[in-house]
Amino acid sequence: MSAFTVSGRYQARDGWQEFEVSVDAPNEDVARERVYANLGSQHALKRTQVELGEVSAS
Repeated sequence: MSAFTVSGRYQARDGWQEFEVSVDAPNEDVARERVYANLGSQHALKRTQVELGEVSAS
């Protein structure tokens, strides 16, 4: 497994909040899915409320 850094923004009460997270995943697609799942569970967000930007191997 590799470590990926995913950046983007999500819709918060006060507007858009930027984020940058590191996740362990076998490839970029799985890293994106894990970020959607984590943000959704932690902040009660739907996928349409999350915009993923850059995904890079770290």
